[in-house]
Amino acid sequence: MLTSEARRRSFPMLNDMVYLNSAAEGLPPLEVREGLDQYFRDKQLGMAGRDRHFEALEETKALVAEFYGLVPSEIAICSCSSEAYNLAALALQLRAEDEVIINDLDFPAGATPWLLPNCPATVRVWRSRDGALRIEDLVPLLSPKTRFVNVSLVSFFNGFRLSLPDVVAAVRKHSSALLAVDVTQALGRIPLELSGADLIVSSTHKWILASHGGGLVGVPSARANDWHVSAGGWFNLEDAFGTERFERAVTKPGAAGFAVGMPNFPAIYAIRAALTYIKSVGVVAIDQAARPLVQHCLQELTKLSVDLLTPRDETAVAGIIAFRHPSAEAIAQQLRTKNIHIMSHAGRLRVAIHGYNTHADIETFLQELTTSLKSLGM
Repeated sequence: MLTSEARRRSFPMLNDMVYLNSAAEGLPPLEVREGLDQYFRDKQLGMAGRDRHFEALEETKALVAEFYGLVPSEIAICSCSSEAYNLAALALQLRAEDEVIINDLDFPAGATPWLLPNCPATVRVWRSRDGALRIEDLVPLLSPKTRFVNVSLVSFFNGFRLSLPDVVAAVRKHSSALLAVDVTQALGRIPLELSGADLIVSSTHKWILASHGGGLVGVPSARANDWHVSAGGWFNLEDAFGTERFERAVTKPGAAGFAVGMPNFPAIYAIRAALTYIKSVGVVAIDQAARPLVQHCLQELTKLSVDLLTPRDETAVAGIIAFRHPSAEAIAQQLRTKNIHIMSHAGRLRVAIHGYNTHADIETFLQELTTSLKSLGM
């Protein structure tokens, strides 16, 4: 991933394109295809292949645990981050006197379950200033009524990188709330230190370079009894096939309660292969290689006629840079004609820089962006 030879071997699709959109869809290395092929071979064994499927599940949970700083029993894999948050909402059993804190840099999956009409709690929004979330703005929102706080370690919207220790300290000092951390835009891209998080959630098709169909859930065992997911199923139940199965259902506490049904084994094989690949490269090495590219790109964008949404403080940025422009879609289209891929949505352009990106990628992007802006009279 970090050398020309490795990129040619694992990412041949990069030979003729500049791909800066890993925050939306990561490019899977060929090692992930091999993982999916292995799933198919095991599936062809019929019921005899199921043992191998569950072995893959346990190996994948162990890998996720290593990245999260937990142990395998504190990990579950559901279908996506949205499912994880909806199951979390069931577990909380919020009441009218409760309060939930979300923020305006969060992805909808972590914010919308609490905004639906069937949620009785009051929602408070931690609002950003100059593209950053400031602890002094969070503290006044916290109170004994606060039951749940959700944050993203890295914002999908503008790439702002949260100081999690500061958030943990504020939440613990001013409330007894449970703290959830979405690491979708961080896992596989930057080293993680998640101490103090009561719920950890990530999707699987972005920076870890796996497939769709996975939601990686972590619940520290000390908080297991705070998370009893009230959802029907079988994989999440203490005794799904016991003699009293038509009289009562008892869900497993903690992470295990978030995996309600048959695991999505194709995704699990892909996740196992992807995390094995990321581990072999090393997240620290990925970050060290990509960080100078991010800093250079951020600095150069400040010189152009765009409205930068990402904070200019390089310590508050991971792999994402975002900016606005009135002709955003036209710019994105012009870049696509040059086989340069970034994200465009509602006037916002987003660049995502991973370990497989190079200095040449960034220079090509900046050069073509400058050309596009000039062609638009900007």
